[in-house]
Amino acid sequence: MHIKNFILLTTCVFITQLSFSQQTIPISKSALLQRLSDRNLQLLIAEKSIVAAKADYQQSNAIYLPNVTLSHTGITTTNPLMAFGSKLNQAILTQDDFNPNLLNNPERTNNYTTVLEVQQPLLNMDGWYARKAGKAKMEAVQLQSARTKEYLEFELSKAYMQLQLAYKAVTVLEKADSTGKANLKLVENYYQQGLVQKTDLLNVQVHVNDITNQLFHAKSNVQNASDYLAFLINEDTQGKTYQPTENLEQQTETPHSNTTLSIDRKDIQAMNKAKDAYQNMYKSTQMSLLPRFNAFGNYQLYDKEMLGMKANGYLVGAQLSWNVFDGYKTYGKINKAKADFEKANIETEQYEKQSQLELNIATRQLNDAVKKRSLSQLAYEQSQESYRILQNRFTQGLEKTTDLLHAETLMLQKELEQLQAVFEFNTSLEYVQYLTK
Repeated sequence: MHIKNFILLTTCVFITQLSFSQQTIPISKSALLQRLSDRNLQLLIAEKSIVAAKADYQQSNAIYLPNVTLSHTGITTTNPLMAFGSKLNQAILTQDDFNPNLLNNPERTNNYTTVLEVQQPLLNMDGWYARKAGKAKMEAVQLQSARTKEYLEFELSKAYMQLQLAYKAVTVLEKADSTGKANLKLVENYYQQGLVQKTDLLNVQVHVNDITNQLFHAKSNVQNASDYLAFLINEDTQGKTYQPTENLEQQTETPHSNTTLSIDRKDIQAMNKAKDAYQNMYKSTQMSLLPRFNAFGNYQLYDKEMLGMKANGYLVGAQLSWNVFDGYKTYGKINKAKADFEKANIETEQYEKQSQLELNIATRQLNDAVKKRSLSQLAYEQSQESYRILQNRFTQGLEKTTDLLHAETLMLQKELEQLQAVFEFNTSLEYVQYLTK
């Protein structure tokens, strides 16, 4: 073995051992799903979006409930009108206050006013439709959040199977590494006996080095898959590696065919709710052309001393207001709201058709994965038998070293392809289940 190859091999083995010296934590899929539900950052963000949407909807209660304000104001003035009015409100006017000299040149007058004011909406059609829009938006956010959770559960399931596949690949390559080293030892003995040439020995050494390199990358894939699972459940994997408690196995559920998109899918429902929100906002802007009818009232306390209550009074009334013309500002808002509503209609139709296309493609990929899984299993079994025969003949000196290496490499390749086919079938099946959920 060349010195450069030896150093490279030693370095790879050292790094691999170093990476696998981390703490290995067995974990089940159900435990990961629970942690995903409790700790995933994207789900936490979605929860805050729901809270914000609920808060927006809560603001629309103002179209039913009164607006109540309490204020306390203090002034000091020598303004004739304000001074006379302040004394009048305080109920302290005397005959002397009507003296023209005092009326025109009043002394400084203090006035403190406490006002409790109530404004009660009675009929505001634009606010009523805006409230319906806020409710539809809140429901859309809730549905989209639920769909996000379903997607992340699928993503976690896929990542878990990726980790299972990575561990399976490590097991297969470790076995291949052991087999390759055994064959290397055999060829070394043959070489020492003069039964094979040095090129045969070098070819076997290169083959063993290739397997060692693949094993190194396979172990890196284990850590990569483990890190991604940790990201999904928002945990730190520093010094840790997850190990699945379940093995990668073929799922036996019958694949779907001729699947039709369900309108009950949460993201489809969310799109329709968003469309409803735009429709109600369009109606709200139209209703803003109508008059508004509101009631109001207040109760006042007046005194020349702070927080005094020497005099009081109340005011009750109702107002019918109508914004007759505002320079086409309202009509511009109506046209914009109409365009937004029509855009939402088109986007909903596009999303449904795109989702149906995605489902059609996923269904075909699943059916292809069924065939690939069966063929890869058959190819692996055939490569096993071919290798077994060639190995027996090689030990008897009836086959070339290159033929044995080719058979061994082919068997390893087919075993890895068989595992990949199982993974692709399982993930395709779960993806179709996710798309039809």
